[in-house]
Amino acid sequence: MVRTDGSSRPRVVVLGGGVLGVSTAAQAAAKGAQVTLVTDGALAGGASGRSLAWLNSAGDFPAEYHRLRMLGLDRYRAFAARPDSAARVALDGGLRWGDGVRASFEHQREIGYPAQWLSRADVAERLPAVDAGAVPDGGALFNPDEGWVDLPSLIDQLARDLVAAGGAVRTAAGRCEVVVAGGRVTGVRTGSGDVLAADAVLLATGAAVPGALADLGVRVPDATSNALLVRTPKVDHGLRTVLNTPRVALRPAPDGALVMDAAWSEAEVVRRDDGTFDVPDATVQGLLHEAAQVLAGRPELSCASYGVGRKPIPGDGHPVLGPVPGLDGLHVAFSHSGATLGLVAGELLAGEIVDGAPSPLLAAFRPARFG
Repeated sequence: MVRTDGSSRPRVVVLGGGVLGVSTAAQAAAKGAQVTLVTDGALAGGASGRSLAWLNSAGDFPAEYHRLRMLGLDRYRAFAARPDSAARVALDGGLRWGDGVRASFEHQREIGYPAQWLSRADVAERLPAVDAGAVPDGGALFNPDEGWVDLPSLIDQLARDLVAAGGAVRTAAGRCEVVVAGGRVTGVRTGSGDVLAADAVLLATGAAVPGALADLGVRVPDATSNALLVRTPKVDHGLRTVLNTPRVALRPAPDGALVMDAAWSEAEVVRRDDGTFDVPDATVQGLLHEAAQVLAGRPELSCASYGVGRKPIPGDGHPVLGPVPGLDGLHVAFSHSGATLGLVAGELLAGEIVDGAPSPLLAAFRPARFG
């Protein structure tokens, strides 16, 4: 990409302080672009700050989506090996049980996804932090290459990478909007009215993406839902893997705490008309109880904090990545799988934005598919 004023360093503004936005910003700056990252609040202040951040490709995904997620896992392995990184990435596996998991195991074996079937005795021997008595008689699925990432620490590291490459970070910028003239992006207006001139803009504001695109006359179907992530204080649990069970999903956190969520608990969260949320105490206590039931020794768990908000989910469940049709210079990143795709999507989007060459790996995920 060449700047509209003829310079060889394109001006790129990235809207959003989550993993997709910060990853793209850091990698665009590393490619030589003049990058400014802008967010309405703090970094990791949205969905990335309340994500279980399970790294996986465990579902029955279309081939192109599975391939992208597998590349995402590869990028995390490389990032975790960086000696200068303060991001916490753990690839110690994932354990699942419940309805449909045996069929998932068979599917994973067919496509070559690393998978092992464990009996209760196997779980007791290999994963002593898990209460093997909670595992069904038929056993459980273990995926040794899966793991989790602490997204706030990853985002902080990526922001440092961005600044080291000459980029800038503007937090607490208020409600920002894309500026368009003559069918082309020209910049971003911050909440204070400042306009940041740009040759390209990436819209990566999580659950706010569909609304922002609608204001620009672009439709992207939206299945965004509520999200609730509960965190315990530091507790002696010994857990290393991600657990996905019928009533709770949980993983360790870098400070020795546990974090957890569940579909049923999210359904109990009430979003008020003013955009705030009501989280019943019984819901939080229920999550803590369910988590204790799957841990060895069934420890007494308490809540140190919780995060509540909106979980970005495209209407068809698949990522929306790349140029927005009809608006030259505008790109979008909108996905439920932001954690797994964070590094690889940022890499591929940065390449498209700076170099101007479409990536075939993103061809199935364009916003143009919605017409």
